[in-house]
Amino acid sequence: MTELHPPQGDAARGGVAEVGGGASPGIPVRDIPQATVTRLATYLRVLGMLADEGTLIVSSEELATASGVGSAKLRKDLSFLGPNGVRGVGYDVLRLQARIENALGLDRGHRVVLVGVGNLGRALAGYAGFDRRGFTMAGLFDADPARVGTRVGNLTIRHVDGLEAAARELGATIGVIATPDAAAQGVCDLLVRSGVRSVLSFASAPLAVPDHVEVRRVDLSVEMQVLSFHSARNDALAQVAGGSHAGLTDTRRAASGLTAPSANGHTASGTPSPVASAATRNGSVIAP
Repeated sequence: MTELHPPQGDAARGGVAEVGGGASPGIPVRDIPQATVTRLATYLRVLGMLADEGTLIVSSEELATASGVGSAKLRKDLSFLGPNGVRGVGYDVLRLQARIENALGLDRGHRVVLVGVGNLGRALAGYAGFDRRGFTMAGLFDADPARVGTRVGNLTIRHVDGLEAAARELGATIGVIATPDAAAQGVCDLLVRSGVRSVLSFASAPLAVPDHVEVRRVDLSVEMQVLSFHSARNDALAQVAGGSHAGLTDTRRAASGLTAPSANGHTASGTPSPVASAATRNGSVIAP
């Protein structure tokens, strides 16, 4: 989904120094791999939905299924946070939610400035979900005189010329760039000079930043290309499942490793069809 600028120090290891949020705040943890950090964010989203529904306890299998991963992988990911859950009972939703928030640094809260208030920027500025997840939209900036001085929600759009001083004054910790590619690097430079150390960019151009600055780049065209790949792969698997190998003899089927699935998605031997199971993994033929 995103491209990650190679980080340095703790960030290079996906690291989190310590985690609390439970009965024992400040529990030191091992460095957390970047892939695990990404999945922790997914678990946090699911836990938030469960909490909103009033769910108090969730099993590892239920949480894993809702998150689109295997239960073994989920348990390994959560092990980086220290002891969690009770065998045979499950995880306390609110407690686990707090521990993940702490591990991701969300308990401190973040102040966000957004530059480029076009259609995409305006949509991002108006997204209520940021505030619920610990991100406060603190300032909006644009270079278009027609936009400067207008309001989005409770914020007035300022001119980008004042970005460096304003970002410092607002205590911004994250900068979001939603400008055209040609302006992205200049905006990024202003953010870095203001002291912002985390940048989320929707520009397709890569950004040059110092080693202490973390950049995540969201390229929507890449996401659609990935979707195209999975669509083509699933179509090919569906053809196999639908009988593209119907002319094969049983001997040739066995030799090719293909076994026709039955209507319930199982092979004649009673084992789950690899095609059927692949089609149910969140639209992906690659195991989470």
